Amino acid sequence: MEPLTTPLRLLYIDDDRGLSRLVEKELGRQGFAVTCAADGEAGLECLKGGQVFDVCALDHYMPERDGLDVLPDILALPDPPPVVYVTGAQEGRIAVAALRAGAADYVIKDVSEDFTSLLRSAIEDAHNRRRLQRENETAQDEIRMARDRAEAMLREVNHRVGNSLQLVSSFISLQMRQLADGAARDALREAQARIEAVAHVHRRLYTSGDMAQVAMDEYLRSLIEELSVSLGREDNAPNLTLDADPMNVGTDQAVSLGVIVTELVTNAVKYAYEPGQGGEIRIHLKADGDGRALLTVEDDGPGLGDQSAGPKGTGLGSKIVAAMAGGLRSRVSFDDAHKGVRAQLAFDL
Repeated sequence: MEPLTTPLRLLYIDDDRGLSRLVEKELGRQGFAVTCAADGEAGLECLKGGQVFDVCALDHYMPERDGLDVLPDILALPDPPPVVYVTGAQEGRIAVAALRAGAADYVIKDVSEDFTSLLRSAIEDAHNRRRLQRENETAQDEIRMARDRAEAMLREVNHRVGNSLQLVSSFISLQMRQLADGAARDALREAQARIEAVAHVHRRLYTSGDMAQVAMDEYLRSLIEELSVSLGREDNAPNLTLDADPMNVGTDQAVSLGVIVTELVTNAVKYAYEPGQGGEIRIHLKADGDGRALLTVEDDGPGLGDQSAGPKGTGLGSKIVAAMAGGLRSRVSFDDAHKGVRAQLAFDL
């Protein structure tokens, strides 16, 4: 074998002085820095004394304590070197026990040149495996740190976006107070509800540990509560109820679903019941099997009448609903058999 270009520091623990000298001579000639210890206690003292070793070779038969007794003490040290176990030719059972106890490899002990050659191969292999293990651990640590930084940055971005959306919503509220025209105030209130639907998703993202998914049932619950306050300000306003199965959806899906619910609920509040009549608007979100879910928004009003194309109004809400549903690779359908308006959207989870 070619001499090493970078010396490997080997601690050879063996009470056989003749074999220890052979190992020190042969491996030293091949570029190893070999330190010999006459027994397990001496070897432990070397390891504890501050000297750094790349690999430790440990003989089995030694006075007072054999290698299997010493091996756990070596492996219990802070950052121990890999251990190559040295045992006799007829002692396969001992070699297996050493491997199970944490040894990196084993070598059959004899006084031939094959022994030092096999020992060198085992030492180099154990050292290379430890090096690759450490490089992998370092790479994993770097990946975790990069991921944590990215998540922190994304959380900060979502926080800032959420704050910006809340600021825009506040500006709209200020603008509404300056308007005397009821239709203009209603239009701004609807725009504010759309903004709040998106802002809710961002608040969910930067206050949760999962930046990729949103708990849709919890999100809808908070969204419906806010819609009840912002859209149901008059006495005897329709009551909004939610029945949602627990489920997680992607961030983009949550935004689309939130806007769709906002538009359908807003439309129902405006047209399902006469002012002061009260009534109920129900929102259902149910798992539909095979990785799909069904969103339903329904009321008990007069229905669509002859407007078979969709809800009443200027048509902007219908265009927004159609665009959001298209992003979910779906469409909103209306149940003609229902007494009022029942809008349904099936989508993939």
